[in-house]
Amino acid sequence: MFEGIRLGLSREKTIEVTSELTIATLDGKLPAVYSTPAMICLMEVTAAGAIQPHLPEGYISVGVEVHVRHLAATPLGEQVTATAKIVEVVKNVVKFEVEARDERQLIGSGTHTRAVIELERFLRGLKRRLENPGA
Repeated sequence: MFEGIRLGLSREKTIEVTSELTIATLDGKLPAVYSTPAMICLMEVTAAGAIQPHLPEGYISVGVEVHVRHLAATPLGEQVTATAKIVEVVKNVVKFEVEARDERQLIGSGTHTRAVIELERFLRGLKRRLENPGA
């Protein structure tokens, strides 16, 4: 369906761990280390970025499944690089192997699945849902 989306296609994205990306931002009793939600977000953004250039105008991808283990703590100031590699494509569903590494080691790994959808159709469905919250 989407020609450029193929097995093995991959992308990397690197960020610096800032205070906003630590779990301490959500709970001051916890240490200022890179949070699991931030790591998963980086993995998702990396996967989305791998396929977006290959989608037709008006299409996007949305995350539909995440299976990830957070393996090690990363302190403030370190760089984290996420990698997303396509391992399966079935119709409009794309599955990735994802991992994150800091400057020392592997800190997270797993899989992430995205669905390719038409943006306008998605927005129409969202609008209906907002107009009928109890339905």
